[in-house]
Amino acid sequence: MADASLRVLVIGSGGREHALAWALAKSPKVDKIFVAPGNGGTAAAGGKIENVAIGHGKDDFAALIGFAQSQDVGLVVPGPEQPLVDGIVDAFKKAGIPTFGPTAKAARMEGSKSFSKDFMKKHGIPTATYRNFTDYDSALAFIQEASFDVVIKASGLAAGKGVLIPKSKSEALDALKSVMVDREFGAAGDEVVIEELLVGQEISILSLSDGYTITSFPAAQDHKRAYDNDQGPNTGGMGAYAPAPVATPATLEAIHRTVLKPSIDGMRRDGFPFVGCLFTGYMLTEDGPKLLEYNCRFGDPETEAVLPLLADSCDLSEVFLAAAEGRLDAVPLEFKDGYAATVVLASQGYPGSYPKGRHITFEQVPADIQVFHAGTKCDGDAVVTSGGRVLTVTGISSSLQGALDCAYSGVKTVSFDGAFCRSDIGSRAVKYLSDAAEQNAGLSYADAGVDIDAGNRLVDMIKPIVKATRRTGADSDIGGFGGVFDLKATGYKDPVLISATDGVGTKLKIAHEMKIHDTVGIDLVAMQVNDIIVQGAEPLFFLDYYACGNLDVEATRDFVKGVADGCLESGCALIGGETAEMPGLYSKGDYDVAGFAVGAVERADILPRVSEIQAGDVLVGLASSGLHSNGFSLVRKVVSHAGLDFHSPCPWTSAGNGRTTVGEALLTPTRIYVKSLLPLVRQRLVKGMAHITGGGFTDNVPRVLPNNVSAEIDASAWELPAVFKWVKQAGNIAADEMARTFNCGIGMVLVVAKDDVDAVLDVLGAGGEKAYVIGQLYASSDTSGGSAAVTNIGAW
Repeated sequence: MADASLRVLVIGSGGREHALAWALAKSPKVDKIFVAPGNGGTAAAGGKIENVAIGHGKDDFAALIGFAQSQDVGLVVPGPEQPLVDGIVDAFKKAGIPTFGPTAKAARMEGSKSFSKDFMKKHGIPTATYRNFTDYDSALAFIQEASFDVVIKASGLAAGKGVLIPKSKSEALDALKSVMVDREFGAAGDEVVIEELLVGQEISILSLSDGYTITSFPAAQDHKRAYDNDQGPNTGGMGAYAPAPVATPATLEAIHRTVLKPSIDGMRRDGFPFVGCLFTGYMLTEDGPKLLEYNCRFGDPETEAVLPLLADSCDLSEVFLAAAEGRLDAVPLEFKDGYAATVVLASQGYPGSYPKGRHITFEQVPADIQVFHAGTKCDGDAVVTSGGRVLTVTGISSSLQGALDCAYSGVKTVSFDGAFCRSDIGSRAVKYLSDAAEQNAGLSYADAGVDIDAGNRLVDMIKPIVKATRRTGADSDIGGFGGVFDLKATGYKDPVLISATDGVGTKLKIAHEMKIHDTVGIDLVAMQVNDIIVQGAEPLFFLDYYACGNLDVEATRDFVKGVADGCLESGCALIGGETAEMPGLYSKGDYDVAGFAVGAVERADILPRVSEIQAGDVLVGLASSGLHSNGFSLVRKVVSHAGLDFHSPCPWTSAGNGRTTVGEALLTPTRIYVKSLLPLVRQRLVKGMAHITGGGFTDNVPRVLPNNVSAEIDASAWELPAVFKWVKQAGNIAADEMARTFNCGIGMVLVVAKDDVDAVLDVLGAGGEKAYVIGQLYASSDTSGGSAAVTNIGAW
């Protein structure tokens, strides 16, 4: 993974810009995000995000460019429409700085509604019947003579409020007067577009383009009216949700074919290729989707609804850079399943005049809720209102109703005098989904979230992986009702079977977040086979259990590949397993695993040979590969306490070792000791072994000792590995707590007769193990059970 080196400048001060900065900050490749001028939310975000006190008017372009050059900014993302129309992209391109946004020529698609309507007509893009007017009397006559209801649009920029939808002819005449005579929207109303009122459901689609390729976010539905039930004046948007269920696959295909592709191709042919985010609004009529308008930037509040749906694997900075550099086809835009819903919290009086400077109180917000600031600013240590739309609260869930519930619960965590919001965001879509569900007949297992076909595909994919683990006694051919193993074929004369079962624990949380699944498969095998070898047994076969919310075939294949790798490393056969898809019990993307292993040992060779263990015996420790699979609940807490996440640069490993992030380093798999230890077992050179797992030295070593013998372990006999030093320091963890929680660099402890130590160390060295003499046994007067004490612990 590349080092974080990209510096990004986001231009704007609204909720859209806060959301863009938030999404870009997730990129491990982004070092810093400057927001100019930003708002109270971006000021308080901390981490990578920092406000810059430069405006975004045309007179500020030179200062913005100078700042970007001085800070080595490698990507500029303008948010609002006005600087785009004024040519901010042209200015940055002239300075040689990659910019994600359209040129001034391309931004005319939003800057002039009359221009965009003429473009639609020229390129055969389905839209409403319309006329453009600069003369008030001519427009008046057109409305009076029209045989259809009309929509009146100020042609210029009006902050998203320049569309009037009168309910009668008299209201239409009043609306026209307010725009062209009373100049409600200033110069934006010097020219108006009057078009036929289209009827149907409205949706918005945010699409990214490099002038050739176009790729889209899930369709969203905005709520423009100020009050419930679509009452009150038009606003910039009071809430949104995505994906909109009315945007069926057939509808989206028609939109791409009849609107998006002709638009991008048309702009390129007309000499102004579009680079950036193209916002298109549609009415879904009985005659198919019809285009209402173009915007040349991310919509607001749609942006706050769609960006949280980006897949964790999707790096937005890579996508924006690819678009700016004309290679968008090489970088996929990927999304997680589920819904996002956004509710706008507005100031009293909005969209008319409203007070400013009211203090905002924030409570603790749950993890599945995101609050984006729009009209806020910092006043000392406080955050106060500074705009009409103050905050947007976004909830995410596997269902639309769940996302809405999350968003509205988030609204309750924020308060300021005069705050109001709509209480019916998404209600029409919830009813639509409910009605559609009632009409569906004949439910299948897939309707319940279980994909049998995906399970069958997985079996086909992993069969060759599993077959590679064949050994004597097993054919490792999965697909039957049970795994078969021929114990007689292994050559044991008087065998005893040894079994073990275990999981991986909360280390899985890191695998989930990092999307790295093979190493935990190795961990699962290691935990069992290391427990089996300590009893002197050779691991023979293994079975795994994988439970998930929804089957991700590729992730599951990677996990099984890791299990197979662990089996190969330990010499046992993977003879079967179970994959359980349980939607509702596990969240989408989450899974848990368990394993079961069986080994065999001749009856006379079972370890520990307790009767032979005595005072004077020596303890030999085998180096671990890291944390293995224990103590991760504490480690995750330490990472959070240190202000890091799993994508942060790793503070204890050096570059070039392949594990440059915290998550990658923590997913180092557990060391498997089987092949190194079997020769010692067969030569009877060890009397007992302790696998150092949960409980550390103090709990695991005594498990192999007779009642009258205790152990003394010298902590200075080996160097504490870097990961444990960091965990201890970052978490301020006491040394004795380290010794009873982690392996601290020793994954296996052997009990060896003093005269056999050199022979044991030679065999281990030949097997590639780092081994240390770490202590000895001594007689104990406590007959209730042995104990283990760690001395010289100050060395840690």
